[in-house]
Amino acid sequence: MSDAFDLSMPWWHYLLRACVVYFVLLVMIRVSGKRSMGQFTSFDMLLVVLLGNAVQNALLGTDTTVGGGLILAATLIALNWGVGYVSSRSDRAERLFEGVPVVLARDGHVYREILRRELVSRADFHKAMRENDCAEVDHIGLATLETNGHITILRRGDRV
Repeated sequence: MSDAFDLSMPWWHYLLRACVVYFVLLVMIRVSGKRSMGQFTSFDMLLVVLLGNAVQNALLGTDTTVGGGLILAATLIALNWGVGYVSSRSDRAERLFEGVPVVLARDGHVYREILRRELVSRADFHKAMRENDCAEVDHIGLATLETNGHITILRRGDRV
């Protein structure tokens, strides 16, 4: 039982490993685009599970102790809280970590090249139109891909 609490490396190694993995994954997720975060499909769930498994050794190395796991969990939660805290108080940090909304359509004109770049399928765009009671592309005043991956559509004549 005592082996469950004997760390195989110094405590600060866990913190360093957690920080490196957290920020590298954060960059990788940001680079992958907003749509990957907006709608969670079965493929996305599979990706999350596989990412967790893929980075496990990078985080723990050969350590399987309770203490090591708890240090890592606490570090990752603290990092996530810290990123949220900084983002909520700094517009610059918010843009860096979360990005900015992207205009997908304006005044009845859909920017198809932007849809492709942002990995928004026509089906997803039309679904967003239906969800916003916008039957025709001509009725779109403004359509944006929000930083959380959701598509917001304002019809012509709607007030912002």
